[in-house]
Amino acid sequence: MQARLDYFKIAPELMKAMLGLETATRNSGLEMSLMELVKIRASQINGCAYCLHMHTRDARQAGETEERIHLLPAWRESSYYTPRERAALAWTEALTLIAETQAPDAVYDELRKHFSEEEIVKLTLLIGTINVWNRIAVGFRSQHPAAYVVKAA
Repeated sequence: MQARLDYFKIAPELMKAMLGLETATRNSGLEMSLMELVKIRASQINGCAYCLHMHTRDARQAGETEERIHLLPAWRESSYYTPRERAALAWTEALTLIAETQAPDAVYDELRKHFSEEEIVKLTLLIGTINVWNRIAVGFRSQHPAAYVVKAA
């Protein structure tokens, strides 16, 4: 697979604004571990290899365990996630799949038990931001660094 174009070179001012949003969400005060779990989960749903490569690496560097990263697609069936993380992951899935879910009241009600209104806005902007990055990376076929190349048989 090959990248379709260099979006940073083609639209530097828009990408600068996107990086500003990324910086603002990263510095919002939400827990780093929570933010990385959200980014990984949205990227899994969206099938974004570039973002999965980046955010699983970032999560590990921030102290996240391999087990929690590997079990993330099945977070509902695992006891490894806190109630706050579960609420955030459910909100992540609801917003990432919004055309299907319409952001259900039950998911929002659970979110309100674990997050302040300000944190809900921060989390929602984080989810929106990673979804935009996923769409940019998937749409333009961004390539993650390759540690190895699979050879054709």
